[in-house]
Amino acid sequence: MTTKAQPAVADGPATGPAPGAALAGSMEAAMARRWPSDVGTSDSALRQFLHGLPGVDTVGAQQRAAGLATRSIKRDAKLWALDMAVRMVDLTTLEGADTPGKVRGLCAKARQPDPADPDVPPVAAVCVYPDLVAVARPELAGSSVAVASVATAFPSGRASLAVKLADVAEAVSAGADEVDMVIDRGAFLAGRYGQVSEEIRAVREACGQAHLKVILETGELATLDNVARASWLAMLSGADFIKTSTGKVSPAATPPVALVMLTAVADFAAGTGRMVGVKVAGGVRTAKDAIRYLVLVRETAGDDWLTPDLFRIGASSLLNDLLMQRRKQLTGAYSGPDYFTLD
Repeated sequence: MTTKAQPAVADGPATGPAPGAALAGSMEAAMARRWPSDVGTSDSALRQFLHGLPGVDTVGAQQRAAGLATRSIKRDAKLWALDMAVRMVDLTTLEGADTPGKVRGLCAKARQPDPADPDVPPVAAVCVYPDLVAVARPELAGSSVAVASVATAFPSGRASLAVKLADVAEAVSAGADEVDMVIDRGAFLAGRYGQVSEEIRAVREACGQAHLKVILETGELATLDNVARASWLAMLSGADFIKTSTGKVSPAATPPVALVMLTAVADFAAGTGRMVGVKVAGGVRTAKDAIRYLVLVRETAGDDWLTPDLFRIGASSLLNDLLMQRRKQLTGAYSGPDYFTLD
């Protein structure tokens, strides 16, 4: 994978622990004990590997994330950061009241976020329920915007594997380019790692050519150690992306959680050569929030992850604020929300 040189997205000295300091001990040493490709899928083998990972220094992760949130953005990089954040958005509607008309409107906005400014890039994807994929597919045909669908009994994940796979099959057959699945958090918290891994692998196979995003629902995992373990379990089982949350549970995405997940994907890439993406979802509502995550990505995983191919933001209301801040950056005048369509 090659990327263009990026402008600096943060200014000022680093604060808090060094990027890798949120993890105690040496990842290389942990990997040397057993390479991920040799872990296997049994509960005992996975437990041995996952519980052998370096522990997360929770205070260190929180301090590092808080320190990076204070970093200022260079003026000449602000517009680049806003455009990049737009390109990373998975424009999402996941409500019981969703209608075909609402999805069509969302797709139009995804393709051309600001009709008054054709230089605004399209978003990365539109994310809907499986039964609405067939509505979104023709609306996005010929564009770079992907169709993403949640699946596997979203958001609870409380269903049999057969039901989950049928959910995935419906989305893929309707034309989904990406599938966002939820893990069985009950199984994970009970230590049934083999079951979680087998379900991810089965969903990965059912996805075919579609990319798989594995939702950890970090608000239910209780500790950052569990976030790290779930991240590794998902990656070992074939995830193309690991995703923080469904947006239906509080807390959803938080900077410390994102830092742990970004550290995990960087370490996984260093150990295996395979790059896995990260998606933050839930609670990212303002341009300031989005840019803070871009700083976190750059300072934790590195510039290679500053691309929609490897970092996404799942959101519904964020896009309008990005557009308002972008127009202010270009014109010096602030345009209120009435100047943009509602998401």
